[in-house]
Amino acid sequence: MTLKIFLEVVELRTKVASVFPFAIGVLFSIAFFHEIQWLNTLLFFIGMIIFDLATTAINNYMDYKKAHSAVYKYEENVIGRTGISPILVRNMILGMIFFVFIIGVILTLNTGWLLLLMGMACCFIGIFYTFGPIPLSRMPLGEIFSGVTMGLGIFTMVIYINTQQGELFDLQLSLATGMFNFSGNIWALASVILAALPLVFTIANIMLANNLRDLDRDIENHRYTLVFYIGRPAGIILFQLLMYICYLIILIGLFIGIFQWPILFTWVSLPKIYQNIQKFKEALPQPVSFSYSIKNMILFNSSYALGLLLTILVGFL
Repeated sequence: MTLKIFLEVVELRTKVASVFPFAIGVLFSIAFFHEIQWLNTLLFFIGMIIFDLATTAINNYMDYKKAHSAVYKYEENVIGRTGISPILVRNMILGMIFFVFIIGVILTLNTGWLLLLMGMACCFIGIFYTFGPIPLSRMPLGEIFSGVTMGLGIFTMVIYINTQQGELFDLQLSLATGMFNFSGNIWALASVILAALPLVFTIANIMLANNLRDLDRDIENHRYTLVFYIGRPAGIILFQLLMYICYLIILIGLFIGIFQWPILFTWVSLPKIYQNIQKFKEALPQPVSFSYSIKNMILFNSSYALGLLLTILVGFL
């Protein structure tokens, strides 16, 4: 397998969706909790990227194995089109997952048992998103699982590995005595969840845009996504609502004290987001339509990250 084919199998260009929850999680840890642990952050970033590559490879592998359309299997899917061995792809996936497991063990020793539980839950969803007899991506749950796992899961784990004073939540466990103690701060946890919602919605919109575009092909390949059940017109309305609600969440967070005034910089992206949504509706179901969901995710979360960065800088003044 050449490097070019490997990068196509793992779709490196799509990893921006996981980088934003990570980056914003780091910035929120500094802005809200005033803590950062650089070694843990670096290890987590490496493990997160490798696992994201593995899940994309699983997606391509399972799409190849389960394809009902010969045209898709041998002309569109990267495995069939390039003629690489499915066994080689499978072994590559297993190797990446094992590497991530090692990093997870190191981080658990550095932080706490709760990270292991959160990581296992996210990995389970990530693997079975496209793997197994009934993958989550072939059900009307893809948007929920992708948004929550990446938008909330990555964001929360990043904050957890950086807040080592138990400000968020923690799990004390003794294997010798069998005793455990779970503690946390409900208001801190609520703040994290609210701050993560824009990430959840923008990432879910990527999957929703993909399903809106591919509705006809998905039906041909027996993939019954959310759009299959609610229809393309309702799906378009949902796509718009999820995007615009992100701006409302920023205002709510500012009003209740989770964010500081520099977060209003996020609203600078709204006019361009509106234009992209209109172009998205006009382009459906053409392949180019999907690009607008990526542009919106990058645009909104870039302005969100800059708003948090400005908050941190203002705090030093």
